[in-house]
Amino acid sequence: MIEYLREQEKKSMLRFLTCGSVDDGKSTLIGRLLYDTKLIFEDQLATLERDSAKHGTVGEDIDFALLVDGLEAEREQGITIDVAYRFFATSKRKFIVADTPGHEQYTRNMATGASTADLAVVLVDSRQGILRQTRRHSYIASLLGIRHIVLAVNKIDLMDYSQEVFDTIVAEYMEFAKDLGFASIQPIPMSARFGDNVTMESEKTPWYSGPTLLGHLETVRVENDYLDKPFRFPVQYVVRPNLDFRGFAGQVASGKLAVGDKVIVAKSGQESKVKEIVTHGGNLSNAIEGQAVTVVLEDQIDISRGDMLVDPTNRPHVADQFQAHIIWFDSQPMIPGRSYILRTEVDSVSATITALKHQVNINTFSHEAAKHLNMNEVGECNISTQAPIAFDSYKSNRVSGHFVLIDRFTNATVGAGMIDFPLRRASNVHWQAMEVNKDARSEIKNQSPAVVWFTGYSGSGKSTVANNLEKLLHAQGKHTFMLDGDNVRHGLNRDLGFTDDDRVENIRRVSEVAKLMVDAGLIVIVSFISPFRSERQMARDLFGDGEFVEVFVDTPLEECIKRDPKGLYKKAQSGEIQNFTGISSAYEAPENPEVHLHTLGHEPAEMAILIDSYLNKR
Repeated sequence: MIEYLREQEKKSMLRFLTCGSVDDGKSTLIGRLLYDTKLIFEDQLATLERDSAKHGTVGEDIDFALLVDGLEAEREQGITIDVAYRFFATSKRKFIVADTPGHEQYTRNMATGASTADLAVVLVDSRQGILRQTRRHSYIASLLGIRHIVLAVNKIDLMDYSQEVFDTIVAEYMEFAKDLGFASIQPIPMSARFGDNVTMESEKTPWYSGPTLLGHLETVRVENDYLDKPFRFPVQYVVRPNLDFRGFAGQVASGKLAVGDKVIVAKSGQESKVKEIVTHGGNLSNAIEGQAVTVVLEDQIDISRGDMLVDPTNRPHVADQFQAHIIWFDSQPMIPGRSYILRTEVDSVSATITALKHQVNINTFSHEAAKHLNMNEVGECNISTQAPIAFDSYKSNRVSGHFVLIDRFTNATVGAGMIDFPLRRASNVHWQAMEVNKDARSEIKNQSPAVVWFTGYSGSGKSTVANNLEKLLHAQGKHTFMLDGDNVRHGLNRDLGFTDDDRVENIRRVSEVAKLMVDAGLIVIVSFISPFRSERQMARDLFGDGEFVEVFVDTPLEECIKRDPKGLYKKAQSGEIQNFTGISSAYEAPENPEVHLHTLGHEPAEMAILIDSYLNKR
């Protein structure tokens, strides 16, 4: 047994995924591989035969897809809805295979499987040929750094093992994939159901002289150059069991490390030397990519979870602006200017897509102008983060060059990104220190600066209450300024319409203006519909603690339509005005506003006094 385990340790590992369109036979192929490599126990085989009779789709034959489609929902629907990982080995190599779903709405799962794979098996149903999802998955595989492709032309048995069909599909694939940067593309005609050219050569394709799928997987040379990459060690945990020990636990993301090596903290620039490399099984003299270790340094420097130890002679970029390719997952579109949470291997910061440079056409790979990205679309974007982050380009390091985008309110993963390079455009722009600052300006005005942000439907009474508040504050000798939605659109934002994209930019500009006014020591009153929580949160993030006061002017939509002071609801209901909040565009009410005004039965002056009372208590 020990000798067997030693032999297994010596084998190389290949990570690959299967991808393609729906019902191309991905799960069946993996099931066939497991069956033919004799990695199914007798009880599993008995269960498979029983399940094939109950859920199978191939008549009386064994349905090999059921070995992988483990979820009951998948079996009943006949589809794979999650990423299924399986391990198997032959006498030559060990394998981890990811079976990824083919449906467009599960593209995120395909991207997850591709992010750690060395090779992709792209399945094509020989009856259908190259489909849109075939192109999308191939492009994403290229984008995520996969350099080796197996073009598995499956179900060739249903086309009478036709060489002409095979050659036509191969020619079409080679033509569209020629610019994707793959190092190798191996076409194989096969029938996953019957095993043709999967693990054994098929007598039914005498015209094919290439390798079987398993033979190719066992011999393909995959460049694993992580050891030649610079050292990267994301700190996951600070180990402090007692006063005499302080170590930093994590997994070596790339490169190698030895006792005595110099290391540096990526963002702070603090330097030290490696004193010990500790593991559960004892200390090591060195560690390589993939190993989980605890690093002890010679010096007591400030390091915490989220920092990254790196090679001092080859440091990552540290910047707050960069270009990246983004794959969008969410049903709600990605809108430039909207704030998201960006998470890398070590950082979690607020981020904004400042520009969508172009969208990539999946069919032609051409660059097309776009204002936003819809679900499953890919775009090249500029991104700005609230604080600098440490990163490499994705092409040079897949671990430290990727990120995900998180919706601030639902916590759903809405996109994945691959960093191209930092943006240097702002490298010659620095903050100018001001001797007269916000505190000094506030003190001379004898007031605490703030932004009072009114939100609510059109016709809810926002501007009326805001006007009453400003008159009240002015009478008290306060220094104020009011930014009204309609007034600002006559000047600063006259170029913006009312699409979701324009609404986001509308609020971004007003937020920045309000911030400048708060820095001037003013109490700024902002009256905007501002229908989206994301943009109101983006505005809040610009201000210090207690400086942002959200006032929800809560008037029922039915009452606003009844009032209709400007006749806008009537025009919106007749179709004359598009994207009108409450009619053809959504309004997301605040969940925890500082001041919640129920307007029915109350006078504007009365509500202004309530807000003034809150400001005084603040």
